[in-house]
Amino acid sequence: QVQLVESGGGLVQAGGSLRLSCAASGIFLKDKTMGWCRQYPGKPRELVAAITAGGSADYVDSVKGRFTISRDNAKNTVSLQMNNLKPEDTAEYYCTADGTFYDGTYYWAYWGRGTQVTVSS
Repeated sequence: QVQLVESGGGLVQAGGSLRLSCAASGIFLKDKTMGWCRQYPGKPRELVAAITAGGSADYVDSVKGRFTISRDNAKNTVSLQMNNLKPEDTAEYYCTADGTFYDGTYYWAYWGRGTQVTVSS
C-alpha cells in the first residue's frame, strides 16, 4: 500500500519561510516524477511544482523564484522549500507521486492527505 505523509505545514507571517516534506512508503520514488499541489477552498487542486526522476523541475508561475522542489532518493522523500511566502499561498498542500505529463497537464497516481499552510499578512 502506497502512503505519502506530508509534514512541515503551519502558520507563518508574510515574507517568512516553510519547508514541506513528504515521506513515501510502499513505493520507490527514484524513478518517479514527484510533485506538490495545493488547493484553495472551493477550488480544484492545482500544480505547484513537479520534479522528474532526472531532477528537472517545473513550477507554476506564481511561485517561481520563491519555491524550490527537491528530492532525496536515498531517503525516499521529496521536499518543497517555500520562501517569501505571501497570503495568497495559503492553501492545503498535497504531496503527489508517480506523475505522467500529458497534453500540458500532470496526472498523479498517488496523493498524500495534505498539510495546511497559512500565511498571515
